[in-house]
Amino acid sequence: MSCLTNFQFSSILFTILFISTHAALFEIRNECSYTVWAAASPGGGRRLDPWQSWTINVPAGTAMARIWGRTNCNFDGSGRGQCKTGDCGGLLECRGWGAPPNTLAEYALNQFGNMDFYDISLVDGFNIPMVFGPTSGGCHNIWCTADINGQCPNELRAPGGCNNPCTVFKTNEFCCTQGYGTCGPTDFSRFFKSRCPDSYSYPQDDPSSTFTCAGGANYRVVFCPRGSPHLEMVGSKSQE
Repeated sequence: MSCLTNFQFSSILFTILFISTHAALFEIRNECSYTVWAAASPGGGRRLDPWQSWTINVPAGTAMARIWGRTNCNFDGSGRGQCKTGDCGGLLECRGWGAPPNTLAEYALNQFGNMDFYDISLVDGFNIPMVFGPTSGGCHNIWCTADINGQCPNELRAPGGCNNPCTVFKTNEFCCTQGYGTCGPTDFSRFFKSRCPDSYSYPQDDPSSTFTCAGGANYRVVFCPRGSPHLEMVGSKSQE
């Protein structure tokens, strides 16, 4: 095998570095029959009428990031107002995280082994059916489209959504505030898990709820994906 020239070596090194630091594109699409005010941290916020999309560019290495939908919002010309679910400080352009209940798409890019980690979390409750996953690479798509709002236990009901028990009761049993291994599944978490098996149902529900994909993938979040219902109706799990 012949030796590489300095130019060839530099080109290969640049390609490796480019791949390992690839920013990811996230397409956020609303397939609901109603308006959703999409929110992203990082990213801001955008009104999405039915079948509208919004694409954000997320830098490599971004961690502790999330995307969610807000419902029944009213904003003035300066982008200030309020949402019934998922509100983030009364701002159209979110600068922080949303208020429960809200269905969350969470991710961390280019982490250990240059892998992306991603999940759908119901630890902040549920408000909108969602599918979340890479657009290529054969990685897993996560679906959570069941009728959680319609079947929500009375203790967890909230206007426009269904709270997670941690939000309501704020105890270690449901919030795992005393460290790893100090809490486990409960009847309430099983309610969420039985309807969205791939989603986080309580804070330490890691083994069956975190997915990985090789760094460099792009992603899509869809609210009310085709074949699923709107908020009040029963949905089903399917694959793209």
